[in-house]
Amino acid sequence: MNVFITGAAGFIGSHLVEYHLNKGDSVHGVDNLSTGVMENIASFTENPDFRFDRADILSWPGLEAAVSRADRIYNMAAVVGVFKVLQDPVNVIKTNISGCERLLRFALKNPSNPQVVLASSSEVYGSLDQHGFDSCCEDGPVVIRLDESLRWNYVISKMADEALGMSYVHQFKRNIIIIRLFNIIGPRQTGIYGMVVPRFISQALCGEPISVYGDGSQTRCFCDVRDVVVAMDLLVSNPASSGEIVNLGRNGSSVSIKELAGRIKEKCASTSPIVYVPYEKAYGTCFRDIQHRKPAIQKLIKLTDMKFKWSLDATLDDLIRRGASSTFQPFPKR
Repeated sequence: MNVFITGAAGFIGSHLVEYHLNKGDSVHGVDNLSTGVMENIASFTENPDFRFDRADILSWPGLEAAVSRADRIYNMAAVVGVFKVLQDPVNVIKTNISGCERLLRFALKNPSNPQVVLASSSEVYGSLDQHGFDSCCEDGPVVIRLDESLRWNYVISKMADEALGMSYVHQFKRNIIIIRLFNIIGPRQTGIYGMVVPRFISQALCGEPISVYGDGSQTRCFCDVRDVVVAMDLLVSNPASSGEIVNLGRNGSSVSIKELAGRIKEKCASTSPIVYVPYEKAYGTCFRDIQHRKPAIQKLIKLTDMKFKWSLDATLDDLIRRGASSTFQPFPKR
């Protein structure tokens, strides 16, 4: 199978590269390296089944040809991470929407109707928890508050991508699946743009204060990227998934962010103090967090019979072992 991956040098994209190469597929990746890094895919560059282009899908002349050869396409290219989104809100809209539209337009010319995966986000549910919903369901409502917080630019861009995808499904009968990702963690994830787990581990291993934003009572369910890529493959391989929007995450016991900080500190045997940082100081702007977020995954299980292998503790232990054997740089102070 010929697999084309945008955002291939990013966190999830690089794991998709590795997964499909291990399956014996031919993989073509593209990334502009705005957030992805070559180190994520360095071990694959000598593989004859892997080809990589450093390019921006908004302007890359080779996009149409790459899409025309693909049996499966993963669109993972996006501006991600709270810090990045707040720092570059205009580029969020431009990259996330225009890049998706250009890719779908070229995919429409592929007569084989390739499988297309559009990566969306749990962020599209907005502040649903404030309206009495204890989990996020694909067929349920979303609640978006348009205010001065620029974080909603990311939400709007992902909702626009979903609308584009579903429009191509209904108007052109294209083979597209939309996957809403929930709090994915694992190797190669960086904390520099605000991802909480690598940030906490880096701070704990370096003896830096573990900085919890807000009061830490907000809760999340975390899912290992190595389970995620398996689930994505299972979803796309099932013809019944075509034209569906599917949550991808774990909905076991939620963990509060302050509990997560304490657990990581204990696992690292760290002397780092846990400090609480107001949102305004952390992000330098108005910021409204989501207090609770948990995915409903009945559709995922129905379509894949997915069996998750990685618990939160197993992932944390693995990441801490990897961090302890490397040279960790302290997370930059803000």
